[in-house]
Amino acid sequence: MLGLESLLFLIEVGTLIPLIKTNKIKYNVEEEGGCDDLDQGDNGWKIIHTDVFRFPPFKSLLCAVLGVGAQFLTLATAIIVMALLGMFNIHRHGAINSAAIVLYALTSCVSGYVSCSFYTQINGQRWVWNIILTSALFSAPLFLTWSVVNSVHWWSGSTQALPATTVLLLLGAWVLVGFPLTVIGGIVGKNRAGSFQAPCRTRNIARQIPPQPWYKHTFVHMAIGGFLPFSAISVELYYIFATVWGREHYTLYGILLCVFAILLSVGACISVALTYFLLSGEDYRWWWRSVLSTGSTGLFIFVYSVFYYRNRSSMSGLVQSSEFFGYSLLTALVFSLMLGSVSFWASLAFIRYIYRSLKMD
Repeated sequence: MLGLESLLFLIEVGTLIPLIKTNKIKYNVEEEGGCDDLDQGDNGWKIIHTDVFRFPPFKSLLCAVLGVGAQFLTLATAIIVMALLGMFNIHRHGAINSAAIVLYALTSCVSGYVSCSFYTQINGQRWVWNIILTSALFSAPLFLTWSVVNSVHWWSGSTQALPATTVLLLLGAWVLVGFPLTVIGGIVGKNRAGSFQAPCRTRNIARQIPPQPWYKHTFVHMAIGGFLPFSAISVELYYIFATVWGREHYTLYGILLCVFAILLSVGACISVALTYFLLSGEDYRWWWRSVLSTGSTGLFIFVYSVFYYRNRSSMSGLVQSSEFFGYSLLTALVFSLMLGSVSFWASLAFIRYIYRSLKMD
């Protein structure tokens, strides 16, 4: 029979051998596999490396937001550069509006390409529906808002109401130019889309997300991520509103370009910080959160428009109120889409970078 010391020795050896094997599997990671299915840390952002690249719900809507946001980013940059080059008459507000309409139709290919390309990368199957949703994401609210505002003008007998021929002309420009370019851009983006570059493999079963404190909830991140970019442009917003709705003439396009660059930079940095803050709590649902956190700047802009209407303008009545708030809602939507797209790409680049570095740990 075995002695007590021999028995204890066998028990100790039987306990250590599985532990040694487990540690060997854990730390001898194959280079070709990138991140494996084992945990790289005890807590924090490393432990969710097998879930952080899990594709989000509502893929088509997310890609449509990214596509239209990229389109407005291109449009806004082109308008500011054209104004900086002196291509617009400062005494005519309609020149910029006409240029914006033409550029919106011509840049529709950008939204189709970005949306359908990323939709294909994240294994989206209904690419035709994705193109239709991308084309209607902003044009449908624009047409609805414009219909309400123009109907109020017609009912009030205002001379600012557009005639039926102009309405048909604008609708024809979208049908013959805007929508076809969206379809063409979507087809090109689908055919040229590569694979989704994820440095870590994703498990079939999702990890359970631990309870999060109140300061990591979506609304708190939206309040922080929306207020900071808004504070960067709040001063310039007064002069823009005074130019659009008042009798002022805006000429500081160089400063406007700098403020626009600061807005995008602040939005990207805040999104990266909030995304890391989210991942550190072992919450991998960053896809939509990155869009909403900085995209909420549009809500602050609309709140500012209400403040401007009540305290800075002399507008009143149904006609002026419907026009002001209708187009202010569209402006807030444009900023939400544009900044949401910028913040998402910044967060995606940041997440790819930090999880790619796990191979060197």
